[in-house]
Amino acid sequence: MLTVVIAIKLTAEIALLALLGQWLLGLMTGATRNTNPFYALLQLLGRPWIRAVRWLSPRVVLDQHVPLVAFFLLLLVWGAASLAKVSICLQIGVALCK
Repeated sequence: MLTVVIAIKLTAEIALLALLGQWLLGLMTGATRNTNPFYALLQLLGRPWIRAVRWLSPRVVLDQHVPLVAFFLLLLVWGAASLAKVSICLQIGVALCK
């Protein structure tokens, strides 16, 4: 069970960092962000999560707000996985969690 929780936490961390990096790089490069290969890579990593949130969210949510909703949803998943990991580690012993 600990392995599953760690895998979920790691996946959420990668997706969160990809969305955050995409946003920061978009701010720095401005209108030329679509020609930036690093931006395209970060967009590729974040696209599945944005599509999932678009599918889950109602049509009232604007398309430009979907990445922000995806970020906060992933942040919630990461927090829940972190709490689950701490709980499991306290049950089995901290020495076994290393």
